[in-house]
Amino acid sequence: MQTPIISRHRGIDVVRDDLFPGGTKARYVGQAFESADVVVYATPCEGGAQTALAHVARPSEGKRAVLVCAKRKVRHPRTVAAERMGAEIIEVDGIARLHVVQARAREIATANGWYLAPFGLETPNAVDAIRDAALSTGVTPDEVWSVASSGVLARGLSAAWPNARRHVVRIGRKFNPVDVDFATYHEYGDKISDTLSCDDFPSDPHYDAKAWSVCVEKCSKTGLVLFWNVAGPAINE
Repeated sequence: MQTPIISRHRGIDVVRDDLFPGGTKARYVGQAFESADVVVYATPCEGGAQTALAHVARPSEGKRAVLVCAKRKVRHPRTVAAERMGAEIIEVDGIARLHVVQARAREIATANGWYLAPFGLETPNAVDAIRDAALSTGVTPDEVWSVASSGVLARGLSAAWPNARRHVVRIGRKFNPVDVDFATYHEYGDKISDTLSCDDFPSDPHYDAKAWSVCVEKCSKTGLVLFWNVAGPAINE
């Protein structure tokens, strides 16, 4: 396990998983290939899981990633990057909201006998892998911030630092409080497709950069505050 790199910005410790190949999800999603040769995943066009899954797949060894997403006039840089890394891209025509894309991915996986990865790439060891990575840093934050969509990251950080004040910033998908282990959550009003740049460190403009902006504005500024940066932007983003 590679220990996350931490750097300090605006008085906040930032876990720099933009420096980890494939981002945070790549820390655990490789487990999906232990029992499957082909992993299918339904993804938003902007989703960082695309490059995480593509990074851990090994097409030369028969371990393939199949990504199902909505068809766009111009592919998102994240999808382009995943394809360059060897992932197969299947696009869904029409008004393809995520539930439609998920239904199509399910059909493809069932028809071919392939493994359909759950939303958030929540493999059985996902929460434990994040917990272990967090604990390996050796820090004990008083307050922890992260983006939240599926809630996997939030639950992993909760397992690592149960006594910390925990905050998540919701981007896109609505979730139940239990999904983030009852962390304090904050709404970010923009659509996932909207972007926000981060000048402090490379950060995904659809997700983490937005959470960072809320963290900077609302964190307590007392004790050790930590922000978990899941991934950097895709190429040309």
